Amino acid sequence: MLQGEQVYLRSIEPTDVDVILRWENNQDNWRVSSTLVPFSRKIIEDYVNSAQDLFGVKQARFVICLQENAQPIGTIDLFEFDPYHQRAGVGILVNSTKYRGQGHASEALKLLIEYTRDRLKMHQLFCSIIASNEPSIHLFEKAGFVKTGERKDWLNFGNEWEDELFYQLIF
Repeated sequence: MLQGEQVYLRSIEPTDVDVILRWENNQDNWRVSSTLVPFSRKIIEDYVNSAQDLFGVKQARFVICLQENAQPIGTIDLFEFDPYHQRAGVGILVNSTKYRGQGHASEALKLLIEYTRDRLKMHQLFCSIIASNEPSIHLFEKAGFVKTGERKDWLNFGNEWEDELFYQLIF
């Protein structure tokens, strides 16, 4: 586990299937995840059972849990893990608005940054953010990520096009 003051990060477990299924199928989250169709329980079970080997599957998902009661409140992911070029993408979700704006995502991101820099010896992390997602932009900029690119009209949300911003944190 990666320990913080308010939260800790742990690997996903088979007992997390139901909560991850609920979060992944929450259509409010689809806008930031580019999900188009619901996930089946089998798909989530297969993912949970295969997601334990960062070097094999090139991704890892950590569950963000509150220190006070071990309640899972979200996830933080490494994806496109590339040990040769020493980089990985980061995605984060605090599912309930009840737990947003309290510093939980910031602390989870800090823990992940320390882990990837100090333990995995990564050179950089990156993320893509919808231009209108001001809370995520603030979160990543506060953590030291710098905007290095912008894709115009990159994401289609029905009749609305959005730009996508590319951020990097180089250690």
